[in-house]
Amino acid sequence: MPKLEASTRLLIVQHPREEDVAIGTARMASLCVQGSTLVVGLEVENQAAVRAVLEDPTRPAILLWPSAGATDLETHPPEGPVSLVVIDGTWSLAKKLLRLNPRLAALPRYALGVGKPSEYRIRKEPRDGCLSTIEAIARTLGVLEGDGEKFAPMLAPFRAMVDTQIDFEAQPGGGRVRRLGPRPRKPRPVPAPLRDPSRVVVVAGEANAWPYGPGPRPADEIVHWVAARLDGTGQFEAFAAPRGPLSPTTAHHARLEADRIAGAPDAETLLASWRAFLREGDVVCAWGPYALDVLVAAGGELPPSRVDLRAATSAFLGTRAGSMASCCEKLGLTPRAMGEGRGGERLGTMVALARHLASRAAAPAAPQGAIAEAMRLRRP
Repeated sequence: MPKLEASTRLLIVQHPREEDVAIGTARMASLCVQGSTLVVGLEVENQAAVRAVLEDPTRPAILLWPSAGATDLETHPPEGPVSLVVIDGTWSLAKKLLRLNPRLAALPRYALGVGKPSEYRIRKEPRDGCLSTIEAIARTLGVLEGDGEKFAPMLAPFRAMVDTQIDFEAQPGGGRVRRLGPRPRKPRPVPAPLRDPSRVVVVAGEANAWPYGPGPRPADEIVHWVAARLDGTGQFEAFAAPRGPLSPTTAHHARLEADRIAGAPDAETLLASWRAFLREGDVVCAWGPYALDVLVAAGGELPPSRVDLRAATSAFLGTRAGSMASCCEKLGLTPRAMGEGRGGERLGTMVALARHLASRAAAPAAPQGAIAEAMRLRRP
């Protein structure tokens, strides 16, 4: 079909994991609209195509994003021509893209009201009112251009793809192989220390980390340390100024003000407060070893007994853990931040995961190898 012309500039930002999904619709949408741009990546806001949209005063950018504070696009559309930014990915991947691109996250947010159900019959939408990327774009452009029928032809190739997939699965031997009877449930082990939340301290940390490049690279230095007792009886948060210069990327990645870090006490003050917070018999729980290694490198103390929450969650799910956010999505958890910046967000997510695993402590026992992997006891 010929490309459709629009006075609205369209920018689709796609998470890399979606690029090779055969039944994805972002590329299809970009091919349907004249002058549209599809950008694939994680930190994209400094790319020329994205900057051209963000810095165009003649068509200010808006973000299609269904959040609680979003403006209803159909009842209060923006005035004049705009640039429409659409994020393509699962809900957790899309949220990660906004965390990594604060300029995109700061755009005015608009949302579509609940309309006709999605025609994406080969993929289950997470809730009523959700649409595929191409359906959302076609409907949004129709509202912005004041002509709901103008962009209806975009859905013709989409419907053809859906029908073809359904026809294929209906053929003998087509579609996916279906098992007879219920799928055997894999064991869901829980490391023994998580069965006593009163002893478990969940931790997260941020470091002053310099980008890799030619020449020597300064050692990573702890700048933010947060912790919470799994039973809810105590919480810890402290900042430390690095001994050397602040890396140009640290404040951005940690989502903290640079002055907040540079004006903090020295690392020794943080470490002394942390020592006072610990109790005899504590078990430290972290997502992988990095934060623990940075604290130990600074001279910090850690209990000898530790749980790698990433390995424990992977064993519990019976699959590769992926990101903390994706694990929460799989388990239906809604974590809340427990401190400032990215460290506080990560701590809240880990506490939610650890509490979920602890609540399932009565699950069938796992092979000893899986539990041993989850309980990697390290000593500095």
